[in-house]
Amino acid sequence: MASVGQRSWTWKDLGIAVAMLAPSAFILGLFIVYPLGRAVWLGQQRCNAFGDVCTSNGFDQYYDIFISTQFQGALRATVILALITVPLGLILGVGLAVLADKHLRGVGFFRTTFSSTIATSVAVASLMWLFLLQPSVGALANIDWINSFFPKIKNPGLLQDPMTALPSVAMSSVWAGLGFTFILVTAALQSVPRELHEAAAVDGATGTMRFWKITVPLLGPTLVFVIIVLTTRAFQTFGEVDLLTNGGPRPGNSTTTITYFVYGESSVIASDPGLQAGGAVLLFVILLLLSGLQLRGLGRRASIA
Repeated sequence: MASVGQRSWTWKDLGIAVAMLAPSAFILGLFIVYPLGRAVWLGQQRCNAFGDVCTSNGFDQYYDIFISTQFQGALRATVILALITVPLGLILGVGLAVLADKHLRGVGFFRTTFSSTIATSVAVASLMWLFLLQPSVGALANIDWINSFFPKIKNPGLLQDPMTALPSVAMSSVWAGLGFTFILVTAALQSVPRELHEAAAVDGATGTMRFWKITVPLLGPTLVFVIIVLTTRAFQTFGEVDLLTNGGPRPGNSTTTITYFVYGESSVIASDPGLQAGGAVLLFVILLLLSGLQLRGLGRRASIA
């Protein structure tokens, strides 16, 4: 009898659990699972020039997209962008957070200033950098001593030169994301016990030694999270590219990232929703693998530290 009563109670709990999970499962399926499945299915379709007649090309199309010259170029630009923005954004964010983590008069002003970029949208940040770097009326491009020191800023312009266009886009991205890193690291620094630093200082440890031996290990989980977020953001960069360079300068398209290759108006696959979906799915897979590797490698080091 006890077993029968226990079984009925289990089925009752199951019904309650299903009823409580149903709304979340419906939303998850409608906005996550279905769009992802639809994109995977659409990614193996090849469409005509108008994008209204599509035929199945099989899942080999994903391989064709991946090995294509255009996708490889976009992947290369995206990786370079990430290699610039992630280390630079992390170093600047941690450095500013450490500087602002002082009990000094007026330090709140600097904390507000350093974190202010988090309230700035990508569009506004990109337009600000466009006005700074635009060759004809840009503020930086029309300062004489800067022109004499770095002529490319005026002719042809940092955003028009194939060698400097991508680093210029990276500068805009780093500036726009700096507030996010600063706030997270500052919050993590507040949890570091002051007693550890005081004890280490009594033992003769310098400020640099205390930073590397105490602060950095305790910031490990936060830094891993920040690195993953910055990497994901770098691989999803679109607004800065669209507003600053429109994927150019052409014909090299040195700033065409994967997201611009998929969604950009001037992309070579702009009229083929099948190829666009295939590129988006490949980006999802790349980010999934990259995040897993980062969690496995950096997360293990953070836990050991």
